[in-house]
Amino acid sequence: MFNETRRAAWTEIDLGNVVFNYSALRNLAGTAEVIACIKADAYGHGSVKIAWELIKTGVEMLGVATLEEAVQLRSIGIRTPIILLSTTPRSNVKDLMDLNVIPLITTLEDAKMFSEIIRKFSTRKIDYEVFIALETGMGRLGFTYEKSSIDEIIEISKLPGIKIKGIFSHLATADEKDRSYTGKQILRFNDFARDIRDAGFDVNYKTIVNSAGIINYPEAHFNAIRPGVSLFGMYPGPEVDRSKIELEPAMSVKANIVYIKKLPPECGVSYGKKFVTERESIIGTLPLGYADGLPRILTGKGRVLVHGEYAPIVGAICMDQCMIDLTDIPGVKEYDEVVIMGKQGDKEITVDEIAEKSGTINYEVTCRFGQRMPKVYK
Repeated sequence: MFNETRRAAWTEIDLGNVVFNYSALRNLAGTAEVIACIKADAYGHGSVKIAWELIKTGVEMLGVATLEEAVQLRSIGIRTPIILLSTTPRSNVKDLMDLNVIPLITTLEDAKMFSEIIRKFSTRKIDYEVFIALETGMGRLGFTYEKSSIDEIIEISKLPGIKIKGIFSHLATADEKDRSYTGKQILRFNDFARDIRDAGFDVNYKTIVNSAGIINYPEAHFNAIRPGVSLFGMYPGPEVDRSKIELEPAMSVKANIVYIKKLPPECGVSYGKKFVTERESIIGTLPLGYADGLPRILTGKGRVLVHGEYAPIVGAICMDQCMIDLTDIPGVKEYDEVVIMGKQGDKEITVDEIAEKSGTINYEVTCRFGQRMPKVYK
């Protein structure tokens, strides 16, 4: 049966599962707050819908990666605190201030510029909150662990108009069984906090754990956890201890068969004749391709679910279409529903299966599926 969107291919988002995952993560967090990372359109799940759903459940803060993402949330009336999880372009500091978004401060120069703009333009009677980003082993953003950094952080704490909310860092290998590197990062993070306190500023808010850190390192939950991919029912790596938390996938990908044809033996299918029929075959066409997030590398190794049975993807995956072999599944008709990712009957195609066959991670799979196809919310 044709769905109500304008396309015969769509993503289906289960908001109940998002709430289920949030509650499970909240239970792990204990007294720590939750900073829900909904960057990249909530990993392809739709940041606006996800934000409102999480706000209803009581989330303390939202995390985004770009100012554009913050603008989108503020423009629809969201007033929940938002933290920008990356650097702020210096030309956009006033925009960030106008949006009331909490920045990561990564250099003394940026802090001084921020302070100057606050003094020049702000009408607020309270200081503007910022996080200090610390480099503990990710090699990406933040002050490195040395005396000059401590001195600069203390200088930032004295700048007019600025209030340091806390310190922020990110774990690089929290999803791996080997705990040694993450242990060093957490130790460095605590050393930073100690040295800053000893220099005269009381660090009373710390956040470092991502989804993997939440599950594997409860000792590092501190004041706030920062779940991202786990909110959407995906485990952040195969070595994460899944026995500690149950997560439910929030995204399914579905399509209708838009065309069915019978092909004789030795007939090529799609570009380059990468698949040639060996027998009389029934081939169905689906209206989605690599521009919709179906990885082209799945050519020759991907599969879908039709009538509760697996059917192989055959021929090269096109930009907007792909073909499936229906020969061994009787009774299939045009506009029957096909599951590209998700459950049908007692069988399932998981995001991890697609990621593994594509040589990537589950994060990328949902982000790509969420770019062009319409979203249907349950």
